Amino acid sequence: MIKIAPSLLSADFAHLADEVKKITDAGAEYVHIDVMDGTFVPNITIGSPVVKSLRKVSDAVFDVHLMVEHPETQIESFAEAGADIITFHVEAARHSHRVIQQIHAAGCKAGIALNPGTSLAMIEELVGDVDMVLCMTVNPGFGGQKFIASQLEKIHMLYHNLKDLGLDCDIEVDGGINAETSKLVREAGANVLVAGSAIYGSDDVAKAIKEIRG
Repeated sequence: MIKIAPSLLSADFAHLADEVKKITDAGAEYVHIDVMDGTFVPNITIGSPVVKSLRKVSDAVFDVHLMVEHPETQIESFAEAGADIITFHVEAARHSHRVIQQIHAAGCKAGIALNPGTSLAMIEELVGDVDMVLCMTVNPGFGGQKFIASQLEKIHMLYHNLKDLGLDCDIEVDGGINAETSKLVREAGANVLVAGSAIYGSDDVAKAIKEIRG
């Protein structure tokens, strides 16, 4: 089943509760929450207090994407705030397996993310322990970037690797996803699609979600 995860990075931050309601009413399964620290990526976005406030007004799946250094220091606060899935970057963690254990111990599903320049070999020993792998199809840190088509082969390889291992693990993609590129990543094996400007920039959010879902 294809799941749509609109990114709050492209939402109106002055009306975040309404922006969450808009996408969930339009059929989105997840709310993708990009957390940036100004160090791992250049920008700074939101922290766990904002997630806690949004949790009070929505029962959607909160898909928290930590684009931060030292992700292990953030797990408990985001879990307590109401995150359902916490994804961290393999490039940012010194002890990735320990972070996965920490996320599960906090009662959340665990995801691990790969930047475009990071090989699948970096997570070879980890895929059996995570619930989701996030393949970035842009370099993280900014919304509205152009889709990096070379990542399709990585998604395809990951899909077949997981299948060969008999693992029930979601493949999420994030970056430059719209009605056209979503078809490519779905064909490559992805089943959780993050889209920001293609959804929040649309005059008809429900239609945009439907087109991305395919």
